[in-house]
Amino acid sequence: MTNLPTMTSAIPDMGASLLRVVGALVVVIAIFLAGVWLFKNWQRLTMRRGAAPKLSVLEVRSLGQRQAIYVVAYEQQRLLLASSSTGVTLLSHLPSADAAPSEEAPKMSFSQAFQQVLSRKS
Repeated sequence: MTNLPTMTSAIPDMGASLLRVVGALVVVIAIFLAGVWLFKNWQRLTMRRGAAPKLSVLEVRSLGQRQAIYVVAYEQQRLLLASSSTGVTLLSHLPSADAAPSEEAPKMSFSQAFQQVLSRKS
């Protein structure tokens, strides 16, 4: 009888190979998902902590399908903007929110300011 090398010693264990391939696939997918998350959230991560945003939308009122009115604040300024399918239009500068209301100009609500702008346009 001759001693023939067995075939099982030349073939690696199938379970260990499969486990290695699945493990590598999981690592690659995890790195990919981490990269996608980092790409989407990069601005939020690089923004200084505690710094208030300079531009913010304070209030929005829809006037129809494609029309809306916005109260937008930038630093100490407040603006009343109209948005339509043709574009965005500045309607009025509003008094700043932190300005003390004077006796001559009582504090107006959004609807009162909007009515005042409409009456000036007519």
